Amino acid sequence: MTDSKYFTTTKKGEIFELKAELNSDKKEKKKEAVKKVIASMTVGKDVSALFPDVVNCMQTDNLELKKLVYLYLMNYAKSQPDMAIMAVNTFVKDCEDPNPLIRALAVRTMGCIRVDKITEYLWEPLRKCLKDEDPYVRKTAAVCVAKLHDINAQLVEDQGFLDTLKDLISDSNPMVVANAVAALSEIAESHPSSNLLDLNPQSINKLLTALNECTEWGQIFILDCLANYMPKDDREAQSICERVTPRLSHANSAVVLSAVKVLMKFMEMLSKDLDYYGTLLKKLAPPLVTLLSAEPELQYVALRNINLIVQKRPEILKHEMKVFFVKYNDPIYVKLEKLDIMIRLASQANIAQVLAELKEYATEVDVDFVRKAVRAIGRCAIKVEQSAERCVSTLLDLIQTKVNYVVQEAIVVIKDIFRKYPNKYESVIATLCENLDSLDEPEARAAMIWIVGEYAERIDNADELLESFLEGFHDESTQVQLQLLTAIVKLFLKKPTETQELVQQVLSLATQDSDNPDLRDRGYIYWRLLSTDPVAAKEVVLAEKPLISEETDLIEPTLLDELICYIGTLASVYHKPPSAFVEGGRGVVHKSLPPRTASSESAESPETAPTGAPPGEQPDVIPAQGDLLGDLLNLDLGPPVSGPPLATSSVQMGAVDLLGGGLDSLIGGTNFVAPPTAAVPANLGAPIGSGLSDLFDLTSGVGTLSGSYVAPKAVGSISMDLQLTNKALQVMTDFAIQFNRNSFGLAPAAPLQVHAPLSPNQTVEISLPLSTVGSVMKMEPLNNLQVAVKNNIDVFYFSTLYPLHILFVEDGKMDRQMFLATWKDIPNENEAQFQIRDCPLNAEAASSKLQSSNIFTVAKRNVEGQDMLYQSLKLTNGIWVLAELRIQPGNPSCTDLELSLKCRAPEVSQHVYQAYETILKN
Repeated sequence: MTDSKYFTTTKKGEIFELKAELNSDKKEKKKEAVKKVIASMTVGKDVSALFPDVVNCMQTDNLELKKLVYLYLMNYAKSQPDMAIMAVNTFVKDCEDPNPLIRALAVRTMGCIRVDKITEYLWEPLRKCLKDEDPYVRKTAAVCVAKLHDINAQLVEDQGFLDTLKDLISDSNPMVVANAVAALSEIAESHPSSNLLDLNPQSINKLLTALNECTEWGQIFILDCLANYMPKDDREAQSICERVTPRLSHANSAVVLSAVKVLMKFMEMLSKDLDYYGTLLKKLAPPLVTLLSAEPELQYVALRNINLIVQKRPEILKHEMKVFFVKYNDPIYVKLEKLDIMIRLASQANIAQVLAELKEYATEVDVDFVRKAVRAIGRCAIKVEQSAERCVSTLLDLIQTKVNYVVQEAIVVIKDIFRKYPNKYESVIATLCENLDSLDEPEARAAMIWIVGEYAERIDNADELLESFLEGFHDESTQVQLQLLTAIVKLFLKKPTETQELVQQVLSLATQDSDNPDLRDRGYIYWRLLSTDPVAAKEVVLAEKPLISEETDLIEPTLLDELICYIGTLASVYHKPPSAFVEGGRGVVHKSLPPRTASSESAESPETAPTGAPPGEQPDVIPAQGDLLGDLLNLDLGPPVSGPPLATSSVQMGAVDLLGGGLDSLIGGTNFVAPPTAAVPANLGAPIGSGLSDLFDLTSGVGTLSGSYVAPKAVGSISMDLQLTNKALQVMTDFAIQFNRNSFGLAPAAPLQVHAPLSPNQTVEISLPLSTVGSVMKMEPLNNLQVAVKNNIDVFYFSTLYPLHILFVEDGKMDRQMFLATWKDIPNENEAQFQIRDCPLNAEAASSKLQSSNIFTVAKRNVEGQDMLYQSLKLTNGIWVLAELRIQPGNPSCTDLELSLKCRAPEVSQHVYQAYETILKN
């Protein structure tokens, strides 16, 4: 008979009977009673009253009975902590039992009893079990350390368990290694700042050796740990990739995805010219294809991950289009994901196949899927220019089917095709107008109205068509009303004599009869434009529109790089970083791919590269300038401090106002404004605004001195070099420094440390490390920095200009697809042209010089004898700047370089140009 009988009893007085049975002398009766207790506990009955009786049953050699008692203990120890202490002796005894299964069971249960009182009794048995001769006990004890750390982190650290765990990474048994890695990873996640998994080539080698012999979950822990390692060079990265590749053929899909994650991450460090790089790309495709033969739920997870992989490296699956064709019995969520990936993989080579397939899907019965398929045809037309004509004729065939929702979707995508290829396919407008009456969805109606308004001069009865929409103006959705208003104004500007009444009618409806603020505002703008300056109205309303970009739904590149590091986790299914959905964000670390090697880009023209999407809108770079005094002038001018010198602990200066107080007495009111640049001496160092400038000489620059280029001292670090000279008649002590809010949030990263008192006429040189986490405010000029230095005598002010190249970060290399899409996406008015005169450098020398200052060459090509370098750089606040540098090689008479810069924050362009000039001419 099965154990289900234990769940069927409904007798009263059950607890009393169970108590009697638990205290019975017969072992079998005891075991039956404990099973009944566990069954009652499982269905939610309160059997905590039996705690002492069940604990008495622990003294037994029967493994099954012991397991049941331990299960009961885990459940009730929290509600009965005083009683649970009774069990401690048995735990300690069981940890020394000759049977390794009992030792492991005891240590596992100890870890699950989350009672502070008991914890302190457990560390001694746990220490013994971590060094047990049996690997099964050691692997169980390793996990117990992570559980104990969650209850009492301090105790675990004090008792040296973390060091023991690190030693277990070198254990001879692969399962012990895997559990030690899992435990350390778990602890490290809750303490991101601690460097617990301090991996080095030796420990990586041990992990890779253990990888071949662990269970599948052990392999996943080890692979996830490997993914967090940063190889020192491309050779080590290749060696790790070679040893991880066999995992791609594992039967467990989680192991496969973890292996893919490691390979995708380390491929960043491999040069694309390597033979191994090509081999690796070929090896990655089959396992991803195999994942698609699993059950639908697994397929969906695989497809969401493949979607990320295809956006990062479309070449992996470019020949595997057929596996993404939809099957008739696929669930809708799988169908839609496959469709998305098909479009991402669509290229000139396979577009005929893709279109035939999409046309087939458009005749399916599932309405949502059909709509997406019709949209997909439009996206293919926009992505692959050579296929546009075929796509348009396919859409016209679909319109002829007269299926309502198909017609409406087709009209929406044809509008996008018109936006991408103006003056090319307008011959189809007549066919579209025939279907005007069947449109009932707002998006389709709005698209049709846009087409009629945009091409009004080609449609004889455009005014009648728009008038027919106007009849039910108040019943339309806002989207349609706005589109109708714009279309009629366009029509009026093209045919003013015939449509005067119509435009007056729509303006009246939009402004006087509507309560929608958007519609009313747009109506008033048009009304005023038309009544004051019809020529300006024409320039505004009929202005040439920018072409729409190819892929508007690509993930922003920095987010994509982060998500690649989370392949095989929930983040890769949601397409959101963990910080977006993990509550409280405890232990969420932002991950990023390793930097690309310099040789990994081939010199291919960006125009031939497949296109990607613009990075998401950049952060609002620099807030507008408010009160220039800001935090800088919030200083204490009370009597000099004669206490001990400032503590030299590393204080985050941006967060603490070290100098306190207020400054009005010194500068007379709050209208102090930093002097214009012209007033700053050539060495940018004279104190400004201080009434005591003759006492204290301060020469300063940020990582650079007057007029000369100084390369950064260390990659990724910014520092300010100060030379302080005491011109007073008394000793100076108690130094502190503070920056005003500035354009890029520069702030001291440590206190100003003048180690000895500064005697009269003595000079000291100090290098102050800086961070970019301070408060931000737009300065004029943008690179102006206002500084206050305080000591026991007074507060001294000066301002200095810093060169922008100190803010160029190391991950400023954009991939070619993304570069081209971003260049197109940034408006032309944001482009700035500059000339760098008398700079006789060739393309290689220029590229190498600029790369040393974190300006990266994305691609290079030669046009009509001119070398064109396409470059990208990124500032510390996340602003991307794209550049095109034209060089005339081999022409000694022409040494001028032409520089074009594009950026979403055009105000930085002038300063980036100055940085280019400084770097190239140093």
